[in-house]
Amino acid sequence: MRIISDPKLDFSDVLFVPKRSKLKSRSEVKLDKHYTMLNSGIARSFVPIIAANMDGVGTFEMCAALNKHGCQTALTKHYSAQEYIDFYNTPNDPIQPNPWVGAIYSLGITADDTDKYKQVLNSINSDKVHSVCIDVANGYTQRFIDFCKRFRDDNPNKIIIAGNVVTPEITEELIMSGVDIVKVGIGSGAQCLTRVQTGVGYPQLSAVIECADAAHGLGGHIISDGGCVNVGDIAKAFGAGADFVMLGSMLAGHSEGNSKISDDGEIEFYGMSSESARAKHNEGKEYRSSEGRTTLIPFKGSVYKTIQDILGGLRSTCTYVGATSLKELPKRTTFIMVGDTHNRSHEQFTIGK
Repeated sequence: MRIISDPKLDFSDVLFVPKRSKLKSRSEVKLDKHYTMLNSGIARSFVPIIAANMDGVGTFEMCAALNKHGCQTALTKHYSAQEYIDFYNTPNDPIQPNPWVGAIYSLGITADDTDKYKQVLNSINSDKVHSVCIDVANGYTQRFIDFCKRFRDDNPNKIIIAGNVVTPEITEELIMSGVDIVKVGIGSGAQCLTRVQTGVGYPQLSAVIECADAAHGLGGHIISDGGCVNVGDIAKAFGAGADFVMLGSMLAGHSEGNSKISDDGEIEFYGMSSESARAKHNEGKEYRSSEGRTTLIPFKGSVYKTIQDILGGLRSTCTYVGATSLKELPKRTTFIMVGDTHNRSHEQFTIGK
């Protein structure tokens, strides 16, 4: 047994220090970033916000909506092969961007997942599936690492995202196993109970800092997945070195998620390791505990206003620290450790009844 005594930080432990800026307007900030992937060699430009591959978030409709802003969506792996095929075979539209342009195909590491993936690719123009997310809760198993190696051998021309992990050593191993983008985060999501049920995890800000350093040293990339409660947290993830930020709860509750709205105007939102998810997808196993929670959240309407708020907040962060682009943000970032990140005095007052 050993104890790491160095302080490890979450997003709530720090604030950006403002710096002199030459920017005249938030509109001058460039949010899209150009990436060249280490192992696939693919070069693409994105606004690096990704909707998580969760029920109620990683939907075809969410993908079409976010694609209009240059963002991506990791599709839930629980779509059927035929649903995937129909989506990727959507006819070309000269006016609206094709919805599949920003899509990331998600799969697990079972034989059924692989068979469905092959069925989909054999039924469409396979180039439309440019990115694949190999998604497991525990990225530390040898089975997962071996799967990533085989998948790269079989798919040399796909951007491969894989995770989740939280330490630099396994980040490096995944990149050297053929992964382009490592997904970082264990137990940090709002609907995740992994830390409660297992005692396993890592503070998200420190995980991003350490894993980004490891990935960038090899020419790879990372996604910060989980822990973002507000737009400022997204900015902190980018400031800490994340190449992409994946959002679940912040994008849940919108009409694009296709979730049922109750008579009280609420939507059931759950983690993908929760009892609700297992019951829906018939994945109950007696040897596993539930590592996700189910909550009711208010219906938020279209995702348009939310994504505009996110992108606007990121532009504001860049202007405060003098970064002309999201790519430049880490170079302009100085964090200060704090006891609290914002004034909570408004919670003492109410307006009206």
